[in-house]
Amino acid sequence: MKSPVHRCRDVEHSRGQSGAGGGTSCLQEEQRIPISKDVITSSSASAMWFIRDACGIVCAIITWLLVLYAEFVVLFVMLLPSKNLMYSIVNGTLFNTLAFLALASHLRAMCTDPGAVPKGNATKEYIESLQLKPGQVVYKCPKCCSIKPDRAHHCSVCKRCIRKMDHHCPWVNNCVGENNQKYFVLFTMYIALISLHALVMVVFHFLYCFEDDWTKCSTFSPPATVILLILLCFEGLLFLIFTSVMFGTQVHSICTDETGIERLKGETGKWRKVPCWEAMQIAFGGPFSLSWCSPFSGLSCKKSTEDHVAIPQGEIIEEDVIEIPLN
Repeated sequence: MKSPVHRCRDVEHSRGQSGAGGGTSCLQEEQRIPISKDVITSSSASAMWFIRDACGIVCAIITWLLVLYAEFVVLFVMLLPSKNLMYSIVNGTLFNTLAFLALASHLRAMCTDPGAVPKGNATKEYIESLQLKPGQVVYKCPKCCSIKPDRAHHCSVCKRCIRKMDHHCPWVNNCVGENNQKYFVLFTMYIALISLHALVMVVFHFLYCFEDDWTKCSTFSPPATVILLILLCFEGLLFLIFTSVMFGTQVHSICTDETGIERLKGETGKWRKVPCWEAMQIAFGGPFSLSWCSPFSGLSCKKSTEDHVAIPQGEIIEEDVIEIPLN
């Protein structure tokens, strides 16, 4: 899908546009035809994707610890000491299922290539292999020396250009982009659900303990029980608000076919937008089904990188804005 013509798509192009020479000067608008993302190969999907960022790794570990803390309080403070066996089984099964899906979604969002463009492919040999038409223009990222597809942006943390990059999230230690937005949406949804479930159980447990003897409603002492429940209530309320807002923001971005960084940079309206339902199907990997809610199902509509040809090697082109044919 080719986007409409636009003059300056990214602030990273300004250096190339201000340079001398016909290859780097701003062309007429009718000549500026950016290439589609479909002709740009993606990085290898077979390799494990993991960002070595200290802040992101710490945030990811904290996320897991907070979920495990909620798991501990729900099981050992509220459910196991309960006299109602059916209540404990139903709520324990529901909470653990949602927690498992939340952590699985977090792991998939963290370890899935978000749509990184191969580094160092801004070579004359590679551009010629794309067989583009005269008058088309390709953009080179000056930071990772890659040919940028339309709607791709450079992430300073991942040190890569990411297709349809929405933002870099330290809580999943990864960018949210074209290939892992589904898992990030599922992560925020399941965290919001377990936070709401935990808050409801805390309220019922407090009511039960007020009616009964506090020493009989928990295996811990009354002061320890109150502290653990208050901390869980604070954690649940905080993450319910935060993840609900993030979930709504991501769904809105998908439906409007506008990423967060595109709205921030004022790049909206420069491409043919996909209808809401079609955009949801693209983001979640196909027609509506239960697989939309599963972090274990892949994005079947994505093209395999095995079909792409190898990138020809050569010297990196100096210009940031490259007109076809090459000078």
